[in-house]
Amino acid sequence: MKISKGKWLLLLGAVLVIADQVTKVLVKCNMDLGDSFNVIGQWFRICFVENKGMAFGMSFGGVLGKYLLTAFRVILFGVLTWWINKLIKKGDVPTGVLVGLTLITAGALGNIIDCLFYGLIWDYAPFMQGRVVDMLYFPLIDTYIGGRHITFFDPVFNVADSCVTVGAFYLILFKWKYFKNL
Repeated sequence: MKISKGKWLLLLGAVLVIADQVTKVLVKCNMDLGDSFNVIGQWFRICFVENKGMAFGMSFGGVLGKYLLTAFRVILFGVLTWWINKLIKKGDVPTGVLVGLTLITAGALGNIIDCLFYGLIWDYAPFMQGRVVDMLYFPLIDTYIGGRHITFFDPVFNVADSCVTVGAFYLILFKWKYFKNL
């Protein structure tokens, strides 16, 4: 049985969103906020933090800003879904472009789920005010130099963030020619 490109991309997106949500729920249910443990020495750690706003913990505008950010994410998810569907129907779009856009879309949905529902599920905030669960920590440099602690690449992130980042970098590095011709 041959699976269509659209169904394959939908399956890829679903697997990524499920992986994101499973890791977040496992961390949320089995760790206390601020807990961490080493997976591969100090190089890869699981650190439970919650992000109230955008990437790297940035936020703006308090409660109204959070509503606007969540609404923007939902609209962006809808536009990306519509665009991917349009590109699939076009037929001549490179598969790599569709995969990159699917990674970004799946990552967006993973974090949208947190923002929309986690506050309600864990009873700490109203609809659209949930915090994003982050847990993956890969400090590239974490050492002491001259008695000072130095850490390079300090953000804690999640599977959804990874999907967005990998998808965006892949499109920029390897598929930019496609977008140049739009």
